[in-house]
Amino acid sequence: MVPFVLALFITYLVMPLVEFLRLRARMPRVLSVLIALAGTVALLTLLGMLITKSTGQLLESADIYQRELAALAARLFSVLDRFGLELGQRPLIEAIRQLPILSMLRSTIGTIVDLVSTGALVVVFVIYLLLSRRPPELQQGVYAEINAKIRKYLVAKFVISATTGAIVGSILALFGLELALVFGVMAFLLNFIPSVGSVVATLLPIPIAILQFDSPWTIAAIVLIPGVIQLTIGNGIEPVLMGEGLDLHPIAVLLALIFWGLLWGPVGMLLAAPMTAVLRIILERGETTRPIADVLAGRLPASF
Repeated sequence: MVPFVLALFITYLVMPLVEFLRLRARMPRVLSVLIALAGTVALLTLLGMLITKSTGQLLESADIYQRELAALAARLFSVLDRFGLELGQRPLIEAIRQLPILSMLRSTIGTIVDLVSTGALVVVFVIYLLLSRRPPELQQGVYAEINAKIRKYLVAKFVISATTGAIVGSILALFGLELALVFGVMAFLLNFIPSVGSVVATLLPIPIAILQFDSPWTIAAIVLIPGVIQLTIGNGIEPVLMGEGLDLHPIAVLLALIFWGLLWGPVGMLLAAPMTAVLRIILERGETTRPIADVLAGRLPASF
């Protein structure tokens, strides 16, 4: 189901371009779909290249960072040795040296390769979904509401996430942080995960910054400046662009992240919020299920 759900939400991102070409540029529907599809494939290819390059950099630097991490731990534990405190420092340092970081990275890259290998299936799904979608003027009822809310959310989220990733990556590159491209791509992807994604993206560069720089001010700046930028975009610009958004309570979003993350892993976490919003809209249409939709939105029914 993962390729189909990915294709479904990619269709929401691409459909505005198809409608613009069809209605404004007066192009035939098939030609509009082909142009939009070409742009989608190009964008997915670029993202795949960025992810491949990022993971390649991680693989090349894995052994170096593992040695530096062990050396840093040894320096920290030497302070305990001066005070005669024995807390198992040496076994811990040896454990750090023996960490299977390289194999873990290879496993992660294998997961990414598996996801990329499904790209052809995703494209096939996108073609059929684009060709079979009803024009906006013919959409009505629950379908029209889902279409309007999810499209607005995904388009705004994509633009905001791409902007955030570009800014964060550029700032880290200006500081000279190694793997700045990796962290920029991660900031872009993690920004799709509500509530916790931006926090994780802010904290990710800390180990590399500690290993690379001696100045605590530089390390603090590498964490604080991207953090302030993500906080400003998330709490200032994003609400303006999204308006009422998906009408989901933050607790409902966090529970959705846990559920879909357990079910589909990282892809499930990326799509958790829009999938839960679709469920809320459908539940809201039924008299019996409306209280559940209200709870998801953070509104307790009167009977409670």
